[in-house]
Amino acid sequence: MTAQLSLSRLEMYHGNLDAVPLLRAMILDEFVGKIALISSFGADAALMLSLVAEIDPATPVLFLETQKHFPETLDYAKILTEKLGLTQVHWLTPDAEMVARIDSKGDLWSTQPNRCCWLRKVEPLNRAVEQLGLAALITGRKRYQTPDRAQMNTIELDDKNIFRINPIALWSKERQKQEMEMRRLPEHPLVMKGYLSIGCMPCTAPVKDGQDERAGRWAHTIGIDNEQKVECGIHLPTDEITNWSV
Repeated sequence: MTAQLSLSRLEMYHGNLDAVPLLRAMILDEFVGKIALISSFGADAALMLSLVAEIDPATPVLFLETQKHFPETLDYAKILTEKLGLTQVHWLTPDAEMVARIDSKGDLWSTQPNRCCWLRKVEPLNRAVEQLGLAALITGRKRYQTPDRAQMNTIELDDKNIFRINPIALWSKERQKQEMEMRRLPEHPLVMKGYLSIGCMPCTAPVKDGQDERAGRWAHTIGIDNEQKVECGIHLPTDEITNWSV
């Protein structure tokens, strides 16, 4: 069966499921031993981590430890890992040789942010997917976050034939907050300081009142390309990031 036919079958049987039954079907039936959750351990990451842990805490979690994170994020990752009983959290780091060659001064983010994201996020994730033999990746993306995500489906197939499962794609911000409160999940410590979407420390700023929650991500790029960067690349088609590694 081709990947496209498999996508059609998954959509037929599972496309209308809410988050928990969808996750249960993907983790326990469709992709046993071949599925992992991508988590940033950021502002709202606790919810998806909790949903997955409730089904199987041994589900692999892929954390892109870019070596540029806030110390608070690293501490938060350890706290959530212990609280939720997660047993397979993989801290994916960039290739040391590539970092020495491409970003020896550690300031690539300030001049070539796309290349920095490829080095510290895209390449490590692609490497892990291959090494772990994964066929599907769970994400916490939501339609309300960006215009590019507005038409996102709960089950997708990327250009490398890896399935992308987006269980809470259709959830509102309000429902997400309710679910987190119901589970008594700890909030990322930077949220109370105005960081409503949290990535790497050099490329994340607090959000002002009335701004979109992702307005603080890569805000410095407006001065580089006159158009603010909105994605790190791990969710973009290969043809859109072919030049990032050059």
